[in-house]
Amino acid sequence: MDQNPSRPTSVTVADVARRAGVSKATAARVLGGYGTVSDRVREAVTAAARALDYRPNELARSMTTGRSGTIGVVVGDIENPFFSLAVRGITDVARQAGFTVILINSGEDVAAEKAAIRTLLAKRVDGLIVSPAKESELDHLQEVARSGRPLALLDRGSEALDVDTVIADDRDAAEGVTRRLLALGHRRIAYLTACDTPDHLFRTPADINTGSVRRRIEGFLAVCREASLAEMERWVHVGASSPAHTHRIATDILRASMRPTAIIASDSLIGLEVFKASRAIGLAIPSDLSLVSFHDADWTSVTSPPVTVVRQPVYRLGERAAQLLVERLNGNDMEARRVVLQTEIVERASVAEAPA
Repeated sequence: MDQNPSRPTSVTVADVARRAGVSKATAARVLGGYGTVSDRVREAVTAAARALDYRPNELARSMTTGRSGTIGVVVGDIENPFFSLAVRGITDVARQAGFTVILINSGEDVAAEKAAIRTLLAKRVDGLIVSPAKESELDHLQEVARSGRPLALLDRGSEALDVDTVIADDRDAAEGVTRRLLALGHRRIAYLTACDTPDHLFRTPADINTGSVRRRIEGFLAVCREASLAEMERWVHVGASSPAHTHRIATDILRASMRPTAIIASDSLIGLEVFKASRAIGLAIPSDLSLVSFHDADWTSVTSPPVTVVRQPVYRLGERAAQLLVERLNGNDMEARRVVLQTEIVERASVAEAPA
């Protein structure tokens, strides 16, 4: 005797078949989207499924069709507005193409990223979009690529992986921002990034495992060298990985006897903490300190003064990565593609001539 008569009973393919007056095999073909049936039978089965509120068993269907209808996405920090907007681009494309997105946040941790990949593969996702936490540790992604599972990289490419990649022109953007600051007389320009090194000290761009940030720092240093500025590596600060860490780093460098006259923030979360730290210390932007931030987050246009930013095509990055992946899933077997999207410097009021 059923001890829990209120327990919901799952509607099965057999239930739908009985309601539609067809065989179980015929109902399965209609519900699974494979095989050939007449329009009359398809309409009858579809109507029966709707009337019974039938919910397909996705795992069983994936074992039958070889497709789960899902895409796995792994990003570094979903709290960062950059990734939130990129994921919006991914999900919009996926939904239009009939796919559901399973999103996992790695927290920029390789071990967590590997665990996320294992979880998604166990769920039989049809393809993956990943922003690698570290370019020096890609064995798990190389294994995915070798398996034939479609894989696209978002924002962070690697020559070690021959897969579809969508990035922004990070180096060109950093070069443009640096030239702008130099033209205004700035010579003490600090660059802050969330990326870190084992001893929390920056020596060379090769220390940075995140390709997008490494390219920005390379551009920054290259333009400084062109201007005959020596040892600018000492102005690159790593480890701004949380609001508290960023606020402490910004406060320390802004209180130094030889403080920077300009700061380039590698993302908008860092930019916000630099803005708050400068206010807390009593420095005025831009008369005492010029500030430029990567990513045109909402807050950057409503502060006083509004902040000059590098506007990245973030939504488009996610959108294009999803488009490339969907094309692969639909049978496109062309060579791996590398898409580079252009950025734009948006001049606002946080940059001025260097103080005398």
